[in-house]
Amino acid sequence: MDKLEYERKNLEKGYKYIAGVDEVGRGPLAGPVVCCAVIMPLNDIISGVDDSKKLSEKKREELSDKIKEKAVSCSVFEVSPERIDEINILNAVKECMVSAVNGLHIKPDITLVDGVDTNLPINAEYIVKGDALSYTIGCASIVAKVYRDNLMKEYAKIFPEYSFEKHKGYGTKAHIDKIKEIGPCRLHRKTFIKNFWEE
Repeated sequence: MDKLEYERKNLEKGYKYIAGVDEVGRGPLAGPVVCCAVIMPLNDIISGVDDSKKLSEKKREELSDKIKEKAVSCSVFEVSPERIDEINILNAVKECMVSAVNGLHIKPDITLVDGVDTNLPINAEYIVKGDALSYTIGCASIVAKVYRDNLMKEYAKIFPEYSFEKHKGYGTKAHIDKIKEIGPCRLHRKTFIKNFWEE
């Protein structure tokens, strides 16, 4: 499968700086949603880049380091659980993506975005399953995933009772049982746990 199809198409249109954007953490009960925007050199491809979910943790970490090292520009942004509760997850993802793109020190000519058209206020092309189809989005997906996983491991040291280092905030049975037992912490998204927790 040619993972540079979308990039080549946009190069042919005359676009020079092509950014890939992806988010991680849309579904968890706890922690922020994290987005990465990255502009990669397309004449020096890193082998092994794929949808971050298909890669082992060790492989993701190796690739993330290489991606950040080679990137023309890379920006990571997170939106807090409080903000997610305030504006809902879809709007939080939009806000996160736009902030990540705005954080690039080079303004992209076009942005390849993983997912359906969310009408972002940037010049964007939306690609469903883009993290598996586009090299640039795949790079963004890996950096965002490694960033968020490491963040949740750090939070696990502050809130060890929830075992965030194991499930990264996702709704595993053990995680839900623990919330029912001791209640949520400040990392929990109140709107995500209301089905089984009321203050």
